[in-house]
Amino acid sequence: MGGPVPTPTTRWRCTQCGNLTRFDVLRSSRVREYVHLDLNGEPRVEETDVLADTLEQVRCRWCGSVDVELVPRLAAAQQQPGSGPPWPGEPAR
Repeated sequence: MGGPVPTPTTRWRCTQCGNLTRFDVLRSSRVREYVHLDLNGEPRVEETDVLADTLEQVRCRWCGSVDVELVPRLAAAQQQPGSGPPWPGEPAR
């Protein structure tokens, strides 16, 4: 069961308690990483490609409800389109 994904103009809101800021997010991701090993064998991820990203569940951190909806952000009308950070797995703008 998936959940709604926030956009630059929307955010999550718990329909039970009204929480707008704290959520536990369960997601599954499939990624390809370019790993560089230094001469000592210590790995460092230098590049990550997200191949698939699935939002499985959003749970309110305050009351534990999974009844979460999307609502407009207060500053959405003042914000320029595409100025917010991309959602993980979303192409950079």
